[in-house]
Amino acid sequence: MFGINYPILDVREVNRFLFYPRGGEPIPPSTERIKTIIIPVEENIIIGARCHVNSKDAPNILFFHGNGEIVSDYDDFAPFFLDLGFNFIPVDYRGYGFSTGSPSVTAMMRDCHAVFSYVKDWLLAEQMSGPLLIMGRSLGSAAALELACNYENDVAGLILDSGFAYTRPLLDNLGLDPDAIGFREEDGFLNIRKIERFQGPALIIHGDNDEIIAFTEGKELYEACPSTLKQLLIIPGAGHNELLMYGLDDYLASLRWMKGVLRRY
Repeated sequence: MFGINYPILDVREVNRFLFYPRGGEPIPPSTERIKTIIIPVEENIIIGARCHVNSKDAPNILFFHGNGEIVSDYDDFAPFFLDLGFNFIPVDYRGYGFSTGSPSVTAMMRDCHAVFSYVKDWLLAEQMSGPLLIMGRSLGSAAALELACNYENDVAGLILDSGFAYTRPLLDNLGLDPDAIGFREEDGFLNIRKIERFQGPALIIHGDNDEIIAFTEGKELYEACPSTLKQLLIIPGAGHNELLMYGLDDYLASLRWMKGVLRRY
């Protein structure tokens, strides 16, 4: 884990464009249907997550959100997953929600390993026996692909919502000049290379009017994935934050497809 290091991206100029933390939320109490998870990732640093529970044997989706979102934003989105028969586990980054610390690329990419290990153990302790899927939206696609390529035997499926294949265009679109910080593509997240190592069920969802991450990057991720059980959903007219507005029915249908594939995988 500690071999993970992104020195070119761990600079103030990148952090202020890449992360938009909204922190300071109180730790919410657990209920029977929504359980709070506190994940220690480093001394005096915790990451917050919540598990929206459908049932003990339902498939579990560990979800890494976008750069301007927090776990509580997904309280209204979670019922879609529950209605489809999933348990839904959104997780924050450092400095987001009730997590502590400050976000950085290296911290995010190291922490996702600790989060994955902790959630696996937590599910076991809670006797939640369903398969574990990894889902990433936008920036969260980097954490999702990091885990999918390193723990393929433990990941029952991969879902990417508005994910990116390359780091340079992402920096460009966020208003940062990659050349000004000496960035080369090999210094980045290498998402396109990571998906080449994942052979499990994969679902790629993207809007064809995405103004932040071009839909062609979603297509490239799909084409690079070697899985024989994969689906690409391009939602016509949808921008980066408009997938459900333009394609809710298709979005949910693709999640149903994933659940059906899991039964055969």
